[in-house]
Amino acid sequence: MALEIEHKFLIKNDEWKKHIHKSLEYKQGYLISDSKRSVRIRLSENKSWLNIKSATIGNSRHEFEYEIPMDEGKEILETLCEKPIIEKIRHLVNFAQHTWEIDVFSGDNNGLIVAEVELAEAGEDFAKPEWIDKEVTEDLRYYNNSLCKNPYKDWKSNIIK
Repeated sequence: MALEIEHKFLIKNDEWKKHIHKSLEYKQGYLISDSKRSVRIRLSENKSWLNIKSATIGNSRHEFEYEIPMDEGKEILETLCEKPIIEKIRHLVNFAQHTWEIDVFSGDNNGLIVAEVELAEAGEDFAKPEWIDKEVTEDLRYYNNSLCKNPYKDWKSNIIK
């Protein structure tokens, strides 16, 4: 069983951009997203994955991921997934002992930027870069499956409190 342990944060400024070492474009859609689980398709570059996650809120949850043929991933994304499709560019930034993933959303979630750090174990200490702001790990709005149902463009105010 795979366990994902991550923390989500908002960003204070653009300082992180100076430290990008890789960027990937992602498109993903949800086949199932409810109070217990999510099943999604994710496409990036020339690869496609089926991903299954528990819907546990917090910094750890079960996650399973399987590579599938790209043509099948595209067809599932286009024909079976809920809309809108999540579109983002994920920038990878190394800081201290971790790689931070900064997701810059586009499409219906344009304007939203969220940073994530994955940990090896619950309770692990980690250094936060100076460009990290408020933690939003416990805020459902920032989960990709929530952004599919309630995109950032539809939030009453795009001013995050």
